[in-house]
Amino acid sequence: MTKLLSIRLVAILVGLGFAFIALYSFVLGAYAAMTEEPAGHLPYEEPRDIAFSFDGPFGKWDIQQLQRGFKVYDEVCAACHSLKYVAFRDLEQIGYDEGQVKAFAASKQVPGIDPNTGEATTRPGLPTDYFPSPYPNNVAAAAANNNAIPPDLSLMTKARGDGTNYIASLLAGYAEPTAELLEHHPEAAPGPGLYHNPYFPNLNLAMAPPLTTAGQVTYDDGTEATVEQMSEDVAAFLTWTAEPRLVERKQTGWPVLIFLLFATVLAYLSKKQIWAAVKPKKH
Repeated sequence: MTKLLSIRLVAILVGLGFAFIALYSFVLGAYAAMTEEPAGHLPYEEPRDIAFSFDGPFGKWDIQQLQRGFKVYDEVCAACHSLKYVAFRDLEQIGYDEGQVKAFAASKQVPGIDPNTGEATTRPGLPTDYFPSPYPNNVAAAAANNNAIPPDLSLMTKARGDGTNYIASLLAGYAEPTAELLEHHPEAAPGPGLYHNPYFPNLNLAMAPPLTTAGQVTYDDGTEATVEQMSEDVAAFLTWTAEPRLVERKQTGWPVLIFLLFATVLAYLSKKQIWAAVKPKKH
């Protein structure tokens, strides 16, 4: 009996030892994961928290800001980036009338077919056409941009975490790397054809700063076109291109929530009425 108890005691102690080692390893690993930077990780900055008119459950589009952002895209970003999921006629949703849309579409050359020869050609755009790509193909796009193909911007704010703030921060965030950063991360130094940006995960990207000076774009409403203002305006415009029904969806959500609340209350009262005669009352 004594021998059996000794064996059990040893087994319990061994089990407790294994449990302690496992718990210690788990705690140590969790602490290391929370405090240590992964190998190859560069300390990029999180996007700035910018207040936009369409934020929150009661948000609405700022039409003037969307038009300013469209102008920044057209005069600056369109030289490299496409909007292949946006048609010219969609611009009527941000306050442009039919005549303005027709004139803008006609000022752009879109791919077409020569009716006489059947060969590919270009023609003035129509409101039903989509924004054309600035390059005929990806090979030409890469050749003109240090072998980096500029992405389409139609859905960019949906493709990036905190997309609107990310784009606004990125466009206004170009700067030289600090001496402290290079001391701890010499690999953060931009290589040939790269530009440092603390909001980009790799800290260096092939896109040159597109917005460099105040007044680069002249706004029709008289707003001062600082780099920060232009960055925020084009970020708002690209939020609209990615989610043109964003505000409508929010406005639809409130009646739905009110209806569901009313239906819940009605169902509860109906349940009380139906089961009142079956369930005995407490005395």
